[in-house]
Amino acid sequence: MSGNGKKGKVLVIGGGISGITAVIEASEAGCEVVLVEKNAYLGGRVARMNQYFPKLCPPSCGLEINYRRLRASTNIRCLTLSQVEKITGEPGRYQVSIQRTPRFVNNKCTACGECVKACPVDRPDEFNAGMSTTKAVYVPFDMAYPLQYVIDGDVCPGAECGKCVEACPYDAIELDMKPETVEVEAQAIIWATGWEPYEAGQIEGLGFGSSPNIITNVMMERLAAKNGPTEGKIQRPSDSKEVETIAFVQCAGSRDENYLKHCSGVCCMGSLKQARYVREQYPEAQIYIFYIDIRAPGRLEDFYAEVQKDEKLQLIKGKVAKITEDAASGDLVVEAEDTLAGERVNQKVNLVVLATGIVPADAAKVSIEAGGNLQRDEHGFLTNDQPLAGMLGAGCAKRPVDVAACVRDATGTALKALQICVEQAGE
Repeated sequence: MSGNGKKGKVLVIGGGISGITAVIEASEAGCEVVLVEKNAYLGGRVARMNQYFPKLCPPSCGLEINYRRLRASTNIRCLTLSQVEKITGEPGRYQVSIQRTPRFVNNKCTACGECVKACPVDRPDEFNAGMSTTKAVYVPFDMAYPLQYVIDGDVCPGAECGKCVEACPYDAIELDMKPETVEVEAQAIIWATGWEPYEAGQIEGLGFGSSPNIITNVMMERLAAKNGPTEGKIQRPSDSKEVETIAFVQCAGSRDENYLKHCSGVCCMGSLKQARYVREQYPEAQIYIFYIDIRAPGRLEDFYAEVQKDEKLQLIKGKVAKITEDAASGDLVVEAEDTLAGERVNQKVNLVVLATGIVPADAAKVSIEAGGNLQRDEHGFLTNDQPLAGMLGAGCAKRPVDVAACVRDATGTALKALQICVEQAGE
């Protein structure tokens, strides 16, 4: 143990629910922790959800509690807009180089919004999956942590414009901020790098990109969210039409030798949850779910059984082969084979939601010069046993799991990191 009573230092890469959990648990056990997050905010994919299992509550519920714990800790250093570039040294004494992208907004920011009113530049809003826009200066979402504006340097003209500088009453805009490199030493490194949705445009026949009315499950979460692009109103992107018929297409690219061989585990329950979103807004809408197998582990089986009672929801066992658009109406025709009925299905609907699978977020850009690379399985997820001591995976970096499982796994990973730090200190 160090002279100041601290139990060593842990680096956590990724500020989603797994990373936040690992940081809090390790810090409250006495470790110094540095959290590195590439986005301008913490919360990851959970922050973009409308509701999540098992309680089906909004993400603001669980995230706010965690944000309070982050703010209360003196052992945590959060580096947003940052990415690990290089890891050198040796197990127990890793030297980590972190590249920080400038926010162009300093700590004087009060999130008053005057800069937004003055900004003339629009940009696609990645938080809403590109379905809306923000100004070049923006706050990612209302409950963002840190609650501080950020300027997108890729679209902002900088000093050539400068209208945000003139508008800010607190001198919080610094358009001449430069990138910086931060050096950190750590005894253990937790990779909580999370997941990305599989690229739906790569899946032949499902038509993503050919019609705005074919969306992904990630986009559906944002449509249903009160802070989403339509303020929670589920509607067709092409014409804002109310939904009378909708199809959920399971295993979009998953369990397929041509795309993703693995099952992402959570997609079935995600679509059943989203079907409930639709039912809450449209009591008379007809809902179709095309599936290979419905997987509802443990207590979620009860939720599945409850959804099955919906008389206007039809479960069709069959893999969708093709989706085409009717040019006149904007409606979509879903072609599949109902394997239980032994017949082909051509179902016309207003909107299609593709349940794309989970793939591990790419952390391959990190140069590891400490004696070996990260070990991954055939699907790209981190294995439990890494060749380098002190390198630990957490949450969806290791396998596709739901939010509750991520929290449990990250807590266990934080304990392992603590043990490594104590062993390194000779205790």
